[in-house]
Amino acid sequence: MPKSTAIDRIVKEVVACRRCPRLVAHREAVAKKKTRRFSGEAYWGRAVPSFGDPKARLLVVGLAPAAHGANRTGRMFTGDRSGDWLYEALHRFRFASQATSESRGDGLRLDDAYVTAVAHCAPPGNKPTSAEISACRPYLVREVAALDRLAVVLALGKLAFDGFLRAWAEATGELVSPRPKFGHGAEVELGHGVTLLASYHPSQQNTFTGRLTKAMFHRVVRRARRLLDRDALRPRRAGR
Repeated sequence: MPKSTAIDRIVKEVVACRRCPRLVAHREAVAKKKTRRFSGEAYWGRAVPSFGDPKARLLVVGLAPAAHGANRTGRMFTGDRSGDWLYEALHRFRFASQATSESRGDGLRLDDAYVTAVAHCAPPGNKPTSAEISACRPYLVREVAALDRLAVVLALGKLAFDGFLRAWAEATGELVSPRPKFGHGAEVELGHGVTLLASYHPSQQNTFTGRLTKAMFHRVVRRARRLLDRDALRPRRAGR
């Protein structure tokens, strides 16, 4: 199956997904009640599909849509301050056509990058349960298989880091040993020519407190760009 067809099928299945009753109830309640700032807007209120280039070598993995961000706009990391940080950095290092992401119709395009999450529905308190992450994992497993040029993965936060490693094990049938530890700036060779990078999540909890600074975040995304620049002539993975 051509990769674009495989990715398109995953996107359609995610949008229609109702696997987790708690998350379905929450995302729809938020979309109905809204928040005063966006009271005049129609909320997406469904599972949020991944976004980007189906030929990407960079996969960015987040945690879950924000209630009034992606759950409102229908695009990953769009319409909130975490997205402001992410897309500014992706633009700076030539992965995005613009530095802002405000709506699905704003003209943003990603080049060689694909943005996903370990959970596709906005969770109460921004905390999906382990069971909800597990229920969503098959989508990530299939994305890893479909992105056959994948060379770098950037995990934003520990839950995304751990969730991706589980999806990687399922997609490849191989456990990474010893088990990698999350830390900002961590770098792990996964095999199959793929490197896993880690960053603190660009949430307000981290950026407002200074735990994550722009310079820190830029260093990790710059590292992804440098790895991909070196990867340009490397043979593609086999046996996937």
